[in-house]
Amino acid sequence: MSKPRILIVEDSATLATTFKSFLAELAAECVIAETGKQALAQIAAGGFDCIVLDVNLPDMSGLDIMEHLKKQGITTEVVVVTGNASMSLAVNVMRMGAYDFVVKPLNAERLCVTVKNALERRDMARTITAIKETMEEGQVGSFIGKSLPMQAVYRVLKSAAPSNATVFITGESGTGKEVCADALHRLSRRAGGPFVTINAAAIPHDLLESEIFGHVKGAFSGATADRQGAALSANGGTLFIDEICEMDINLQAKLLRFLQSRQVQRLGEDKVHNSDVRVVCATNRNPIEEVRAGRFREDLFYRLHVIPVELPPLRERGSDILEIASHFLKQFAEEDGKGFVRFTDDAGVILSSHAWPGNVRQLQNVVRSVVVLNDGEEVTPEMLPLDMLGGMKPLGGDKSATATQRLTEPLHDILARARLEPVSAKTVQNIRPLEEVIRETIEHAIEAFDGSVPRAAVALDVSPSTLYRRIESWKTGEAV
Repeated sequence: MSKPRILIVEDSATLATTFKSFLAELAAECVIAETGKQALAQIAAGGFDCIVLDVNLPDMSGLDIMEHLKKQGITTEVVVVTGNASMSLAVNVMRMGAYDFVVKPLNAERLCVTVKNALERRDMARTITAIKETMEEGQVGSFIGKSLPMQAVYRVLKSAAPSNATVFITGESGTGKEVCADALHRLSRRAGGPFVTINAAAIPHDLLESEIFGHVKGAFSGATADRQGAALSANGGTLFIDEICEMDINLQAKLLRFLQSRQVQRLGEDKVHNSDVRVVCATNRNPIEEVRAGRFREDLFYRLHVIPVELPPLRERGSDILEIASHFLKQFAEEDGKGFVRFTDDAGVILSSHAWPGNVRQLQNVVRSVVVLNDGEEVTPEMLPLDMLGGMKPLGGDKSATATQRLTEPLHDILARARLEPVSAKTVQNIRPLEEVIRETIEHAIEAFDGSVPRAAVALDVSPSTLYRRIESWKTGEAV
């Protein structure tokens, strides 16, 4: 966690030094001001997380400083210290916004606990403010897009961020699981601490234990120096374990012990180290199926699966596709000194019409290729590397056509299939609004299973979250 800064306003140099020594266990940076004038100058410079304020100062009252903070809109937590134990004074300073009121003489434990609690409340207020600011913009962290599926994700992240509970992220490859973990870290009270990432699929099984829990020199062949390991490196921050289902079953047992005890014993070492980390993990597999197949420990799954986050595939995010593509276009154009500023309507239709099996990562690579190989103000359909796009989503016509056939057909045919064409009056009479048909089908399935959304989802071959999003949109009147 980042080092807190505390301003001690006390006219007695001896007492100020004593308070500073009391607060040493908080590992805080303490600044001393012996007069009200010095205190106001330090406050104007800013950067304090808490103020320990004596009421009786030689040049002014501590209440004057409280009034100054209120007028300036400064929300730094204040702990008032005084030798006057009157009830009226206590009520007065609390009404003026003080966090707490303590009476001299006070011991180290009383002061430390009070200041620590004030700092924690300050951290929580900052976290809530950061979440509100990002949610007002319609997105969280580095995510781009405001589609309904992503709004559901943002709501979960907003609720989960202030907590220390473990988070289990699922989603197809390329949907942004690491971006999700990073957003949780940045919005949490651990934002000032390290964010350490381990990819269980990218590290050989025999080395993964050392990467996570560390080792000492000589612990095994090739261990030529001590290694701290990710669990200790992330102390005070967040440990993100990607592709958790790739972890060896024996190592899973050690991870479970760590989650329960928060203690690390490096390979080849008898000493046990404490590590205060928040664990976030992710997988592109179905963790329930992995548990059933015996490849993932059931007890570890339930220990990790406290707050589940399901990231939707890009093909379900609607207008987000073009918004994300436009973001990458601007970014890469600036990096490479190109003039691109937009996609043509036809190019946008093609991008929005693809299934994107590689999700955001695939879209990023496609836009990167366009920028490298072309230049101009607009990206046209002819610039798109269709061999990189993969299969088109069927928009009509022959659904049995292979991906290769759809990719090699003329661009104007692709675009024609994506647009509405005139139809006869007889055909129109037999057409019902798609949303009406979808709602009727979903409601019928839920009714058939006595109101069970999960069972209806299985029968409809969709995820329960898809049905919940539909139901929520009907309540709010928003489009899916």
